[in-house]
Amino acid sequence: MAKKLKVTQTKSVIDRPKGQKLTIEALGLGRPHYSVTKNDTPQIRGMIKKVSHLVKVEEIEE
Repeated sequence: MAKKLKVTQTKSVIDRPKGQKLTIEALGLGRPHYSVTKNDTPQIRGMIKKVSHLVKVEEIEE
């Protein structure tokens, strides 16, 4: 069973550095309360760590 992560944006990217805005976009988010499901990989974990103050993460077993 592969682990998946449900990533939900909780805060806006207005007045955030460009790198954080681009990371949110690369995760497939863009507005508060949007959610996406991603595979649990080191790359995705690193992106989440960079914007951890803007997102909420839940682990999903599939």
